[in-house]
Amino acid sequence: MSSLHLEANVGDIAETVLLPGDPLRAKYIAENFLDDAVCYNNVRGMLGFTGYYKGNRVSIQGTGMGMGSTSIYVNELASTYHVKNMIRVGTCGTIQEHIQLGQVLLAMSASGDSDANRNLFGGMHYAATADFDLLLKAHQAAKKLNIKTYQGTVFSTNTFYDETPNRWDVWKKHGILGVEMETQILFTLAKKFGIKALSILTVSDNIVTGEATTALEREQSFTDMMKVALELA
Repeated sequence: MSSLHLEANVGDIAETVLLPGDPLRAKYIAENFLDDAVCYNNVRGMLGFTGYYKGNRVSIQGTGMGMGSTSIYVNELASTYHVKNMIRVGTCGTIQEHIQLGQVLLAMSASGDSDANRNLFGGMHYAATADFDLLLKAHQAAKKLNIKTYQGTVFSTNTFYDETPNRWDVWKKHGILGVEMETQILFTLAKKFGIKALSILTVSDNIVTGEATTALEREQSFTDMMKVALELA
């Protein structure tokens, strides 16, 4: 049995799944961090792999960009494959000047502008939060690995290109650490399905200062967040 967008059979996907937006990052993680990795999905080029990290079975599944694409894979992983833990490993832009490129963020909660959430909750605002156990374990793992992290809230947007002047000023003022495109819907659906979810992000650019990393760096070099995420498996 498979789902509409995943060709894996039930049992091919581990209970814990890392979710990079970029399917090439899924491939990179599988090839460089996992033992005996097997590709279980190539539908629409959205690569998925299952292998072992320190003897523990773990899967890596690309989700694509944005909350619409992410929601497809979260729904199918939860409903068809009965995944228990989903951990986003992605990039974000920070809106705080003091946060450096390459810094790892642990998202405690996610604000956002998703129409999906607005429609689901009848125009009211749902507080999408991470699973506390995964968050605590990630924080402890980072300390053990001597990896500095920031803990706080992020903003998930459906609009990558936006020309609204000073759009991020109010969010910066209220402590938003980073802006990305997937975490809010992951946290929302995780609560719906009764699974644990966390978002671990690497700062790829600073929206305030204009600093940015390259596409290759975003694909391959953000190993700190991967090490933290894999410890949770």
